[in-house]
Amino acid sequence: MKQAILVFIGGGFGSVARYFIGKILNNSTSGIPYGTLVANVLGSLFIGIILGLAIKNNTFSQNQTLLLATGFCGGFTTFSTFAYENVGLLKSGDFLNFFIYTIVTFVIGLGAVFSGLYLTKTVF
Repeated sequence: MKQAILVFIGGGFGSVARYFIGKILNNSTSGIPYGTLVANVLGSLFIGIILGLAIKNNTFSQNQTLLLATGFCGGFTTFSTFAYENVGLLKSGDFLNFFIYTIVTFVIGLGAVFSGLYLTKTVF
């Protein structure tokens, strides 16, 4: 039960952080929802760093990893919003922004995870 509470708390903080990033960066006139993109890329970087540190030198306990990686990063990043926003782009016929948003999210998101893991090997 304690572990579920840790995930709940981390997820709440992550969701609130994502909400504020979306409020600041999402703009209906730009086409691409930059707030969601930034949250997903930063969350990918964070999870790479958190899990890299947890694996490398046991910097985080299992409970801390649940709080930060599963909870915070899980609440901070959002595949469902990404998918919903893409449906909106497709419905509006904005195929160019659909392809840009989708490709950039996957490529930079994966690159951010690898970058986080790399940073833990070289810097931390």
